[in-house]
Amino acid sequence: MFFVENYGLAVAFCVVTMLCWGSWGNTQKLASNDKWKYQLFYWDYGIGILLSSFLIAFTLGSFGTAGRGFLVDIRQAGMSQLGLAFLGGVLFNLANILLVIAIDLAGLAVAFPIGIGLALVLGVVQTYWFNPKGDPVLLFAGVALVALAIVLNALAYKSLVASKAGGAQKGGSGLGIAISVIAGVLMGAGFFGLVSKGMVKNFAAPEAGLMTPYTALVVFALGLFCSNFLWNTIVSLKPVRGEPVSPSSYFSLGTPRLHAVGILGGTIWNIGMALSLVASGKAGTAISYGLGQGATLVAALWGILIWKEFKGAPKLANTLNLAMFVLFVAGLALIIRAGA
Repeated sequence: MFFVENYGLAVAFCVVTMLCWGSWGNTQKLASNDKWKYQLFYWDYGIGILLSSFLIAFTLGSFGTAGRGFLVDIRQAGMSQLGLAFLGGVLFNLANILLVIAIDLAGLAVAFPIGIGLALVLGVVQTYWFNPKGDPVLLFAGVALVALAIVLNALAYKSLVASKAGGAQKGGSGLGIAISVIAGVLMGAGFFGLVSKGMVKNFAAPEAGLMTPYTALVVFALGLFCSNFLWNTIVSLKPVRGEPVSPSSYFSLGTPRLHAVGILGGTIWNIGMALSLVASGKAGTAISYGLGQGATLVAALWGILIWKEFKGAPKLANTLNLAMFVLFVAGLALIIRAGA
């Protein structure tokens, strides 16, 4: 199987993860219309994650003589390790869906920094606790700067919305804030840490009973895909706002293009997940996860430069975005330095 042998390549993989996690959302923009709701897009997103996981496992996870091939590895993995990775997929899926609901209730400027900020801090703390690798002072200083950058990004969006609404701002609902907190806790404390906890520490000579990153990726994807039949069905039939979305609409309204775009979105996100898990062997899980959360910067740049979301924005919003960019770069530099 393929694995990373130097820190520089591990950091490069984490940067690609950041690009993937910050870019997949563009596919939802491309597929969205009045009839094709996010619940329908999400089915294809899950399929893309599942299919790409198997493709990666049977290629990068099986080629060569180093490490342990995917089929051999999954047969010897302990049930508790497999269960942790599967649970990680279930909880990540729930957190992702809850965050979408929270944004709908409380607004992007309130729900996003709470959910993603908590996920970043809790995720790094948990993964560092499981695998204390890297300088903790530099690591957590970098995480603090990235978390602050996420808040500034949200404030910039809030300023933009207020300017378009003539100064009127909708306050975030208490329920929306509560759901944001739950989503952040589930994503931060129940996702990457659970998946990585059952992984081998030595990729070149894998320990018995533990999983390689490729097996962990597949089991995580299975947890996400299977739980979709529960979580996505619930939010389809009982949406917080709007009309219920019949699961049968996936077949009656879907087109080859819409399905392909959704599957592409899941594939892009999952390539980032795979590279993050592979990079964690050399960089450490906390640094790998922390760098991946720089995806918020990438998503913001897509919105500013490509989708022109801040066209005509007030000066305050542009100033906040500039400060966000500086803090992100400084925070990511500290996180990278923590593992050097």
